Amino acid sequence: MSIIEDIRQNVTLGEHGISNVHTSDFPRSYSGFDDSWNFEKFRQNFKINIMKCNEEELVFDMIGIDAAIANAFRRILLSEVPTMAFEKAYIYNNTSIIQDEVLAHRLGLIPIKVDPKFFVFRGAEDEEGTPENTLEFQLKVKCKRNTTAPKDASDPDLMYLHHKVYSGDLKWIPLGNQKDLYEVKPVHDDILIAKMRPGHEIDVTLKAVKGYGKDHAKFSPVATASYRLLPQITLLKPITGELAHLLKSCFSPGVIEIFTNSNGMDEAKVIDARRDTGSREVLRHPELKESVKLTKKRDHFIFSVESTGILHPKVLVSEAIKVLMTKCRTVLTEMDKGKKMETE
Repeated sequence: MSIIEDIRQNVTLGEHGISNVHTSDFPRSYSGFDDSWNFEKFRQNFKINIMKCNEEELVFDMIGIDAAIANAFRRILLSEVPTMAFEKAYIYNNTSIIQDEVLAHRLGLIPIKVDPKFFVFRGAEDEEGTPENTLEFQLKVKCKRNTTAPKDASDPDLMYLHHKVYSGDLKWIPLGNQKDLYEVKPVHDDILIAKMRPGHEIDVTLKAVKGYGKDHAKFSPVATASYRLLPQITLLKPITGELAHLLKSCFSPGVIEIFTNSNGMDEAKVIDARRDTGSREVLRHPELKESVKLTKKRDHFIFSVESTGILHPKVLVSEAIKVLMTKCRTVLTEMDKGKKMETE
């Protein structure tokens, strides 16, 4: 690989900074290279490899795109895939030590297990809500002393009844024919909302509506949505003996392993550079920094999407792709309109 090709393909991690960070995905970025848009070339290079997929998390590699597209996809996941969340809290009674506004805030962040496709966005003029755009819940809990508890008991779980208020205490009140269409509940029943003592009471009616994460974080369908470039570690020469063990200690577990070479000496080998966190610890050691090259693959992104539990991560990714496609169509439509106006 030539120096220019290395610069175009990799971001280099140095001792005091990071170089080659600028993109190479635009025409005339480098002399002698044709970087004009070519769909066939993009189709051949673009790949998605799923590394992990379960109910909570999806990890996949997106290969052959520019950082701008990767970041647009991440931002859509965070802020433009709609969900249902509590928008209004009607507090009729709250004698707990949690202030009303703090209680409302905690309730608003509880994820609700329901597909937002069943609902429409509530209009500004619709204050009460309808079965088509609103979900209603009630939280009514009162703490009492446990009359059957031992007299010498000091554990609040034995002394009091309902002294811990959980998300499982929220009761769904179906509106219209909602009960016949779907089942609604909090994603988790064990989210602690408040702690109370005898005589304390909470009586709240909650209304959930459809919204976007860009309007409020409570509507965001992901706990985290992040990406990083694929790490690459190149050993420029054999590293043996004590230096091999020092090299191993500079990286996360599983990145470097020690093997016995043909001369009977311990030698370091790169086993899984993907595990590297980019700490650059190895560059602090003068005896090692000239023997190791740290880079990141410019067009290879490792995505991690962790769902709040409202929707499966693979559903979130597919919905984000649809949003991105819609944005692209809108841009193309506006460009066509502009060209049409120029010709008229």
